[in-house]
This record gives sequence, C-alpha cells and structure tokens, in this order.
Amino acid sequence: MFANFDFGVIASSLPYLFGQGMVFTVTLTALAAGMGVVLGTLIALMRLSGIPGVTHLAKGYVELMRSLPLVLVIFWFYFLVPYIGAWATRSSTPMQVGAFPSALITFTLFEAAFFAEIMRAGIQSIAKGQTAAAQALGLTYWQTMGSIVLPQAFRNMLPLLLTQTIVLFQDTSLVYVLSLTDFLGAASKVAQRDGRLVEMYLFAAVVYFAVCFAASFLVRRLHSRVAIIR
Repeated sequence: MFANFDFGVIASSLPYLFGQGMVFTVTLTALAAGMGVVLGTLIALMRLSGIPGVTHLAKGYVELMRSLPLVLVIFWFYFLVPYIGAWATRSSTPMQVGAFPSALITFTLFEAAFFAEIMRAGIQSIAKGQTAAAQALGLTYWQTMGSIVLPQAFRNMLPLLLTQTIVLFQDTSLVYVLSLTDFLGAASKVAQRDGRLVEMYLFAAVVYFAVCFAASFLVRRLHSRVAIIR
C-alpha cells in the first residue's frame, strides 16, 4: 500500500514546516488565547454585572459569536471591516488591514465569547460568602474581583481554558482562506509543489494529533494538581 509513497519529501521539508508553518501557528494561538482570555473575562464581568443594558450586550455578543462559523467571521472581518472603517472615518479608500492582524483580531474576538462563558462559570463557582466577607471588610467591587474572585476562578477554570486553547490551535488552520502560511498551509504548499498530497496531509494529521493529544494529557495532569477539594 505504501510502496509508492515518498516520505523523503517530509524530511526535506521539515525546516520549512516547523521553522515557518508551526512557528506561525503557535504564535497566532498564543496571542489569540492570551488576548481572548482578557477580553473574555471582561465580557464575563459585563454579563454578571446586573446592569440590564450591559448584561444584554454581553449576552448578545456571546450568542452571536457562538452561532457563527469561524470561517465566516474570518471572511467578514477581512473583506468587510476595511470598508466599514472607511465609512466610519469618512475616508474615500478602504482601511488597510493586513492578513495577520485580521486573523489575530478575528480569532481573539471569536474565542473571547467561549472564554467568557468559561470565566463566567468560574466566577459563579466561587462561594457567595467570600464576596460578602470582602464587602464587609470594605473592599470595592473591583477590589473583590481582582484580589479574591478572579484568581480563584482562573485557577478553577484553567484546565477548561487550556482545553479551549487546544481547540483554537486546531482552528488556526482556517487562516488558509487568507493565504497565510500556518503549519497546514505549509504542508499544503509542499504537497502541491511536489505532487505528494497523501504523504504531506498524512504527516500533518499525525503532527496535529500528536500535539493535541500531548497537550490534552498535560491538561488532565494539571487538572488533577490544581483541583480544589471542597
């Protein structure tokens, strides 16, 4: 079955696949995850604020992002936002938004909706008595959140946040629609150049599986270490 396969093309392409493709994938994943967690935490606080307008705005944002295909959001931001920006700034030409900034902002905004729900669950998992005790000590709402609630919520939800980051790592392969060279895009270019589609796509699948399986195993180990016995 594998007699006609040429796996030598994989070995010769490793510097390109990992030196450019995987570096891009990991960079985009790390930046989008970090920014997404920060934005998601703010959205979670907005949704739990109890202020009708703010709560409904945050809920609507989360529901909107979770109801749209990610590839559609990527297309929408890359092709339509420059024209919306030109209209908002009354410019005669569309705003120049590069492919990488467009992808980074899109993934950040999209993943923030999922991180927001994770952080909301984490905040709600903290006993109400701790918040009441903080208020009795004279702490403000933001002091209570920053010093007492959020650190515990982040610790409780860290395994879920990392699991969502693994999903984000897989989703970064969608940047091919913007002609960016992530790991899968690099494998695709090599496959088309050398006419070795089966070998390269099989190798890409093995790498994605190995990375995600190893990361999931480490997340499970982490979960057992950070779990708080109640």
